[in-house]
Order: sequence, then structure tokens, then C-alpha cells
Amino acid sequence: MRDRVRSPLGKLPLLATSMLALLALAPVAPALAAAAPPARAAQKPLSPSQGAEIVAVVNGDVISMADVADRRRLFAMSTGLPLTPEVLSRLTPQIIDQLVDDKLRLQEMQRRHIAVPEADIAQAIARIEQSNGMPPGALRQRLAAAGVNMRTMIDQVRVQIGWGMVLREVMGDQAQVSDADVAALERTLTAEKGQTEFNISEIFVPISNPKQAADAEGFADTIIQRLRAGAPFAVVAAQFSQSQSALEGGSRGWIQANQVSDDELRVLKEMPVGAISNPIKVPGGLSIVTLRARRQIGDERVLMASVRQIFFPFSAKLNPNAPSPQQRQMLDEATSLSRVTGGCDAMDAAADKVQGAKKLNPGEIAVTSISNPVLRQMVSTLAVGKASQPLIADDGVAVVMVCSREDRTSGLPPKPQLVARILNQRIELASRQLLRSLQRRAVIDMRS
Repeated sequence: MRDRVRSPLGKLPLLATSMLALLALAPVAPALAAAAPPARAAQKPLSPSQGAEIVAVVNGDVISMADVADRRRLFAMSTGLPLTPEVLSRLTPQIIDQLVDDKLRLQEMQRRHIAVPEADIAQAIARIEQSNGMPPGALRQRLAAAGVNMRTMIDQVRVQIGWGMVLREVMGDQAQVSDADVAALERTLTAEKGQTEFNISEIFVPISNPKQAADAEGFADTIIQRLRAGAPFAVVAAQFSQSQSALEGGSRGWIQANQVSDDELRVLKEMPVGAISNPIKVPGGLSIVTLRARRQIGDERVLMASVRQIFFPFSAKLNPNAPSPQQRQMLDEATSLSRVTGGCDAMDAAADKVQGAKKLNPGEIAVTSISNPVLRQMVSTLAVGKASQPLIADDGVAVVMVCSREDRTSGLPPKPQLVARILNQRIELASRQLLRSLQRRAVIDMRS
């Protein structure tokens, strides 16, 4: 969804999603971090013959030196790192490994006939720009200034989105979290009440072959140097971590002691909030973590709200430049309803008088569980008992009202957070298992 809400004046603005889904308690959509200002690159552009040099062949598909050079420049742009010969020697082996894994992911997408819509890629790029206050098209200009082909970013985004679609197919019923699953986690957290839990972000550097350990360690050391010099953790994680948490800028959220290795736990207990760890050996590779916060299990502050939503459907898909009479009528009804005061009962009563109006009452919800940031902010700040301005989508217009809102201490996280926690663990496990299987079956010819 485009995270925009406008006044209903003039032409109808378009929010391209169903308004009925705005308060759905689904996990937050994967976020892609933006790149930092361009770094000075010491390397010279590759000649055509150098760019065409083959560095690896993955199941018959070629990875060229030009691909490697573009990914290295993207790394430099993200971290402010000058690409000196020394740095290049440390980055190149790991960059090639990442490109090989991306090629395996892309091939699996193709085998399953999964095509990522260009609109999804464009929206992801737009979110990168919006989240960093950049005007449309600025990211392309910044990449070009750093000598990075825009196709490098597009291909990376395509694989990230498509791999998530692959995992949803692979997981099947495991992508659905049952009430029994949530209850089991609640019992575990209740038993651990009072113990310390940690809010962390991670960057995972895989080691699929023991012979690659030195290269991986060198790559991890380079990453840590740039992070400690001020490179944004989320940016680096989004582009170079090989964990599914990369889609969330490396964030794993709140975790308990039994969710990390003994070595990670020892580091988390000792490191101050905000610190960047040294490389930690974990199953399958190395982990770089930053501690965002720590607290005691059961000490959860939650902003809870009771919300009403009234939806006025359009009889046809909206053309913002030429709304139909029916669509204008629905907007007029929503505008009238937005003036209602006196609480949710009064808004329900007013909506009952409008033919076709649909009422949605999700009950009491944790505000942090609202996936859309515009609505999350609205529910957090809208005066209780006062209706919102009309929110317009291509299939209708909605009005939202907060019936009550209370900041309280909850013994356990709200259900949507528990669902997201369970689902994220399953996704991470499925991702690593599938990628290892693809690596074992692949025919990979490394040329350099």
C-alpha cells in the first residue's frame, strides 16, 4: 500500500489497496533499507573484456565480473567504504558467494514459475526512497553517481521478494499459525517470566564450505569496521545478510535465551545496548549482532486501542482522474460521517442510515500490530471519539474512529506479535534448509 492519506478535495487520491484490509493483524511487510551517500571508489571502471570475464557458472547460468563489480560498488555505497585493492581482495570472495546463492534462489523461483510483478518491485524501490525522504527517482540518480547499475538493485529486490513467495509455497500449512501454537509459546514465556530477553538485529554471513571460513571472517571484519564507523546497521543487513531477517533490516525483535546459541547468549549478556559484536560462530556461519534493548519477560508495555471502521464500497475500480457519480456519492457519505463526534456508537448509528456501508469491528488491538504505518500513526494519535478524514482506496472509501486507547503493562506480548514471532522462526528455518538443499544439488563451476 502507498502510505499516503490526503484530503478529499479536488480529484480523488488513490490508495492502492482494499481499505477493508487496513486493520488486518498480519506481520509487517518486509522492509528494504536504503543506501547511504555514495562512497569514493578507488577502482577503475572495468574494460568490456574484464566485465565479460566469467567468475562462476551456476547450473549453466553465468555470473560475470561485471556482476561482481556492481555488487561491490553497491556495498561501498551502502557503507561509505572506499574500494581500495585491499578492500576488494576481502570483499570479492564473499560477494561471489552471495551472487551464487542469489542465482540459486532465482533459479528456484523460475522452476516454480514464480514471477515478481514489476509493480511490486517499483513499490519496494519507492518505499526505499520514501523511508529516506528521497523524491521519486532519486535512488536511481544516487546509484548512477556511485557507478552502480540500477539493474543491480532491481535484481536484488526481485530475488528478495520472489524468495519470500517461494518460501510461502514450501511452508504450506506451516505458514499458518494456530491458536495451539500461540498457546504453547504463551506457556513458555509464562514459565520464563522474569528472565532477560533481548531485542537484537543480526547480520548472518554463511560458511557453506570450511575452506571459505577465512574469506567469511575477513568479510565480517570489514562489515564490523564500517558499522562501528557509523554505517546504518539496517542498510548493511538488508543488502548483505544471508538471513531472512535481512528483509527487516536484520531485526529479529525480542528473543529469549533459548533462541540463540550459547556463544551469542554470552555476548548479549555482556555487551552494552547499541554495541556491535565481533563475529560470533553459529551453526552455518558467522553472526554479527547489535543489541537494541533488553528487558525482563513479562514487562511488556502495550498501547491498546478499540477501533471502528466504516467502509463505503465503490461499484467499480476507481479512476482518480474521472470518479463516477456513485464514487462521488460514497465520498460525500464518508465526508459526512467524518464529522460525527460522540463516540463509536454514534458513528455506527450514522452508518446504519447509509445503504451499502459496511462496519468493521476488530475489537481491542495492540497498536503496534497494525501493519500499515499511516493507520498505526492515526490510531496512536487520533482523538478518542473523533472520526478520521476519509481514506480512499481503489475499491472504496473508509472512515476510522478510535473508541478507546490505553497504555498498559501486559504480562505477555499481544497475540499478533506472538504469531509474527512464530512465523518468522519458521520462515528462517525453511529458508536455510531450502538454500542448503539447492546448494547440495547444484552444479557450480567457480572460475576464480
